[in-house]
Amino acid sequence: MTGTLVLAGTPIGDVADAPPRLSTELAQADVIAAEDTRRLRRLTQALGLTPGGRVVSYFEGNESARTPELVEELRGGARVLLVTDAGMPSVSDPGYRLVAAAVEHDIKVTAVPGPSAVLTALALSGLPVDRFCFEGFLPRKGGERLSRLREVAEERRTLVYFEAPHRLDDTLAAMAEVFGADRRAAVCRELTKTYEEVKRGPLADLAAWAAEGVRGEITVVVEGAPESGPEELDAEELVRRVRIREDAGERRKEAIAAVAAEAGLPKRVVFDAVVAAKRSAG
Repeated sequence: MTGTLVLAGTPIGDVADAPPRLSTELAQADVIAAEDTRRLRRLTQALGLTPGGRVVSYFEGNESARTPELVEELRGGARVLLVTDAGMPSVSDPGYRLVAAAVEHDIKVTAVPGPSAVLTALALSGLPVDRFCFEGFLPRKGGERLSRLREVAEERRTLVYFEAPHRLDDTLAAMAEVFGADRRAAVCRELTKTYEEVKRGPLADLAAWAAEGVRGEITVVVEGAPESGPEELDAEELVRRVRIREDAGERRKEAIAAVAAEAGLPKRVVFDAVVAAKRSAG
């Protein structure tokens, strides 16, 4: 018989949030694959237990090499528990390769549901939660970051991002540039920890706030693009949408046609707005 791969969610801040099943799995697993073995040791000490099986590291640097080893353990009948530093494995954390390999070998994969920074921030944001998409971390380089944001500039679902505190001000400024200064957002900091804070407001205001310096684990939630009708789109907004598409690599003709279709307007109206903007800029 093959074994079982168990993905276990771990607390994102408050250890008391650890699900009861996590302690059971930590005590009974044959192998525990941890993103950081030192953090795992602190977690087990806080939970008052001793891991029952062998502990190995499983992080970005050795994920490719260690995955085949863990698959062999699973094929041999072992129960392998995968934990990351915080939250659910595979969600912007190691785990995807191992899950994919286990599925390929018809190995059972199950989970211990646990805390999630994505869902916690979304729920606390005060923004629509009926439809959302998780975008993970944005690229570190400014140009790549802008390109990635432009890809979702017209996304109507609520957007959720992770970000490092030292890049937060640049990221919020870039979001204000691409999404619009008035687009609503929430910066969720140190969720479930002592200094938990949720800062809500327009992107431009949040960017100014973050410029003073922010610490801690950060999750950013951004309102989706508004569902605008033709009467709501002025010439400036039409030109902005065309430019976003052009910056993403579309030819102007195709960009104008696409924006006209989205707005329910004749292509000539969008074309005239682009030409007028070019003349005023010149």
